[in-house]
Amino acid sequence: MIHPNAFVSPQAKIGSNVEIGPFTTIYDDVIIGDNVWIGPNVTIMDGARIGNDCKIFPGAVISAIPQDLKYKGEITTAEVGSNTTIRECVTINRGTSDRMKTSVGSNCLIMAYVHVAHDCIVGNNVILANTVNLAGHVTIDDHAILEGLVAVQQFVRIGAHAFITGGTLVRKNVPPFVKAAREPLSYVGINAVGLRRRGFSPETVLIIEDIYRTIYVRGYNVTNALTIVEHEAPQIPEKEQIITFIKESVNGIMRGNLP
Repeated sequence: MIHPNAFVSPQAKIGSNVEIGPFTTIYDDVIIGDNVWIGPNVTIMDGARIGNDCKIFPGAVISAIPQDLKYKGEITTAEVGSNTTIRECVTINRGTSDRMKTSVGSNCLIMAYVHVAHDCIVGNNVILANTVNLAGHVTIDDHAILEGLVAVQQFVRIGAHAFITGGTLVRKNVPPFVKAAREPLSYVGINAVGLRRRGFSPETVLIIEDIYRTIYVRGYNVTNALTIVEHEAPQIPEKEQIITFIKESVNGIMRGNLP
C-alpha cells in the first residue's frame, strides 16, 4: 500500500506487499524487495537497493550522495540486506569509486541517528546502537555490536563478534571476539557472553580467551605473540580467523589494557 501523500517514482522497482507511508519520497533508480514497511518522511534516493522484510522508520535517508569532496558523480549504490531494521533519522550514504557501494547486511538493527558513510561495509547480524557514527571506508564484520555514541575513524575494521562499549572512539582495528572499551580504546577481555549466546562451545571460548591473553596480557609484542599462538594454540577455525585479521591489519590493532 502506497499512501496517497507519498511520492514514488514510476521508474522505481517496488516488490509485493510493500507499505509506504505519507510524505516519503522514493527516487527513480531504487529497488525495494517484498514485505518492506517504510514509514512516513523517509527519503530513498537513487542507487538504493533494499532487501526483503525490512523496516525503515521516519526520517531515514538512504543513498544520498557521499559527503566526500572526491566524489565526482559516479553511479554507485547503497545496499541493505533482508530483515534489517533502520530506525529514525538514520543516514546511509552511497559509495564512491573506492568500493562503488555502501552496504548493510541482513538481520541488522541500525538504531536512531546512526550515520553510515560512503564505502562502509557492514556485515550480517550487526547492531549499531543510537548515534553510532561510521566514517568512510569502515568495515564491520558479522555479529559485531557497537553501543551508543561510538565513533569509528575512516578505514578501520571491526572484527566478527566484537563488542564495543558506548561513547568510545575507534581509531585502530578491533580484532574478532573481543570486548573493547576505555580511551584510548583498549582490549578488556573477550566477548564471552555474546559467544556463548551464539552457540560457541565452552572449550572454544576458553581457547579464544587464551589466545588473547598471549596477544594482549602476557607482555609479548604482536609479532612474537602471533608466533606463539600459531605454534601452541589448539587448531580451531577461530584461531586462524584471529591470526589472519591481525596480519591483515597493516595500520595496527587496538592496544592492550595497560595498568
